Amino acid sequence: MVDHTARRAHELGINNIELRVADACALPYPDGYFDLVYLVTVLGEIPDQDAALRELHRVLRPGGRLVVGEVIGDPHMVAFGTLRKRAETAGLCYELRLGGWLGYFARFAKRH
Repeated sequence: MVDHTARRAHELGINNIELRVADACALPYPDGYFDLVYLVTVLGEIPDQDAALRELHRVLRPGGRLVVGEVIGDPHMVAFGTLRKRAETAGLCYELRLGGWLGYFARFAKRH
């Protein structure tokens, strides 16, 4: 996916992105580095989802947001209830869910 994204960015003339492969449980960024983290059909691919959510909490700035998207066709789909419980345990506050049983986007915020 990184190679695909690099190709597409080049084709579209987008040159203000940095692509990096990293361990989701040990991200190479300082605390509070991101305003927003956006995952679509990613969390289910991570063996230790609780550790990944704690790490995402760490790299979000206070007031920063995490958006997670899931779809029913993904064999590793994370159910909304499971996601909400894990995200809240990691210190993220649930804000919003859009979608239905076929898929959803959920938004969480890091407390100030």
